[in-house]
Amino acid sequence: MKFVAIILVFLFTFGSIVVAAGFDQGWHLITYAILPALPAEMMVIFGVGLMAYIISNPWSVVKQTTSYFKCIKQPAAHDKESYVDLLSLLYTLFKLARTKGWLSMEQHIEQPEDSELFARFPTVKNNHHAVLFLCDYLRIISLGNDSPHEIEALMDEEIETIAYHEEHPGHAMQVMADGLPALGIVAAVLGVIKTMASINQPPEILGHLIGSALVGTFLGVWLSYGFVGPFANAMLARAHTEIMYYKCIKAGIIAFLNGAAPQVAVEFSRKLLPHDVQPSFIELEDKLNELPTLTT
Repeated sequence: MKFVAIILVFLFTFGSIVVAAGFDQGWHLITYAILPALPAEMMVIFGVGLMAYIISNPWSVVKQTTSYFKCIKQPAAHDKESYVDLLSLLYTLFKLARTKGWLSMEQHIEQPEDSELFARFPTVKNNHHAVLFLCDYLRIISLGNDSPHEIEALMDEEIETIAYHEEHPGHAMQVMADGLPALGIVAAVLGVIKTMASINQPPEILGHLIGSALVGTFLGVWLSYGFVGPFANAMLARAHTEIMYYKCIKAGIIAFLNGAAPQVAVEFSRKLLPHDVQPSFIELEDKLNELPTLTT
């Protein structure tokens, strides 16, 4: 859907020129005024904007930004099936802790990559950072610190840190989007300087030069509000879906520490989820009933 929207941005923008000026005149403006000016204007606007982005952010954020390009194809980091896997894993762990004690989970949480229990839920096991988050807190609890308030406070602090990390690329991209219109003015000013250097030319040539200079202002605003800004919002939206995964883990653990039964604890997690990825009560119950018998 987002790919279609990108194509339509081009279509509506340049189509409006054709509709407003007529086909012949509109096509003339596009081919003889806008397109020839694009290379130089893009160097100033997008080139300088990109370099400013690199200067103002650590290299880790720049690399993380490239990983967020997937937000165009996959707006959400996790789908309903991955959450069903997560809730099923939490239920299995909670049931194991309730029936056999917290120490029975030691072999699973110490080396989750080798655990048969985690292997049953591949979408969770393949999420390295989420598995570390889950196992770290289960390890703390198994060592004797099972105070819900202390664990919740520590989880909130870590989730806040994760949120900052995940949202940073989107915020940085939005800052870049906010600066592109100003860079468009810079490109336009450079075009005016070029025009003033040719002040002795006929009006037809001066008009063409002024039109080319104004392409810079057009491109700066167009790129900012048509592409970079919306892309920054898409990155932030995906970051929020990534953070929701950790909040789901937190809700289940805290509910279980407060004395909820395993199935009730995962229900706390389920109710936290947005409706587009939230399995129904019946769907989750059927999945939990299909889980194999617990083993240590």
